[in-house]
Amino acid sequence: MGKVKIAKKDVWIDMTPMSDVMVLLLTFFMLTSTFVKQEPVKVNTPGSVSEIKVPEKNVLNILVSNDGKIFMSMDKTTDVQTTLEDVAGQFGLSLSPAEEKKFLNDPMWGVPMNDLKGYLALPKTEMPVAIKKYGIPTDSVPGKTGDAAMSEFQIWVKAAKNTNPDAKIAIKADEKTPYRIVKKIMSELQDMNENRYYLITQYKKQED
Repeated sequence: MGKVKIAKKDVWIDMTPMSDVMVLLLTFFMLTSTFVKQEPVKVNTPGSVSEIKVPEKNVLNILVSNDGKIFMSMDKTTDVQTTLEDVAGQFGLSLSPAEEKKFLNDPMWGVPMNDLKGYLALPKTEMPVAIKKYGIPTDSVPGKTGDAAMSEFQIWVKAAKNTNPDAKIAIKADEKTPYRIVKKIMSELQDMNENRYYLITQYKKQED
């Protein structure tokens, strides 16, 4: 008796629904993800039990390293561009389109205006290392603006707030930053009637 041959059939699985789900998940994570900007210096923030969250948008970030150097950033490139044009105009500094582009591509700014041209002339690969030795000065800049008592730090803050009045100020200082540095920054903000700002810390649960 001959063997009965069973016809073989290919198993076909429709992968279209799985592909649709993967694309939807990928799109979801792309739209909801928040990209963290690279900071010029590493900052270890002090611990705190406060659970108040800093807004993700319309924020003027002030970064203070452990040796007191100050850097800034804003979340909108258009705001940074307008702020730069304001401050550069006050110092009589004219930037070329290429220099302005390099400034806007930097995740944070923090170079004194007198050194800005030289910094922007550096190759792009050298800029992340070079910016670490600078920092926005908090000394008075007489003759540069209508208010001779203003510092470069205050000029940047004022220009940023003029650009975006809704911008919230957030200060992120290293836990080893001398208190006198942080106090000076707060004092300069208070002199500008900027009395509301966030202090970024690491959340630590309160021990029982």
